[in-house]
Amino acid sequence: MNVNNDGNARGNNAQTKKKPRDMTEDQSLLGEYDPEKYGEKTDEKEECEPALLAEYAAALTLFLASVATLTSTAAAKDLLPKKFKPLDLVVLGIATHKLSRIVSKSRITGAIRAPFVHYICSCGAGEVDEEPRGRGLQRAVGELISCPYCMGPWSAAALGFGMMFAPRVTKLFASILVGVAVSDFLHRAYAATKKD
Repeated sequence: MNVNNDGNARGNNAQTKKKPRDMTEDQSLLGEYDPEKYGEKTDEKEECEPALLAEYAAALTLFLASVATLTSTAAAKDLLPKKFKPLDLVVLGIATHKLSRIVSKSRITGAIRAPFVHYICSCGAGEVDEEPRGRGLQRAVGELISCPYCMGPWSAAALGFGMMFAPRVTKLFASILVGVAVSDFLHRAYAATKKD
């Protein structure tokens, strides 16, 4: 048993995990992203690997650069809101919640996530549990798109900037998401009353 820098014990697998793979064992890049592997489970359970820090930094850089570019574009066109209406913030919050869950948990969007995650099980209400797979960029994307909390800032930014650049279309889309979110909670409330 080894002890890592933060004092946690790890099995001997930690040393063998990083050894280079034989080319005969290694699959092509296309094979690594193959959606057919969606049903396989990974043995790697670590939520954060030091090797992913570069990929996380790239994702953060992409997010911040996108937000900065869109903000400066909106400012140049005088589209930035002078004040926020409370109702708009409520709609944005509920729509963000629903959009991030649709992207990261919905069974129907599993086809988008399949190259980056492993299916674990159904968790009811049309949602699934999954875990990231692979290494490097593949795993970092899997971490992002299988986590509704991680998708929240991306969803909020997309909806928020949509409300500035295409307000009518975005408000329609957001209102649909709010309607679906309210419907979900009503379905759960109804199901709870049937259990009594």
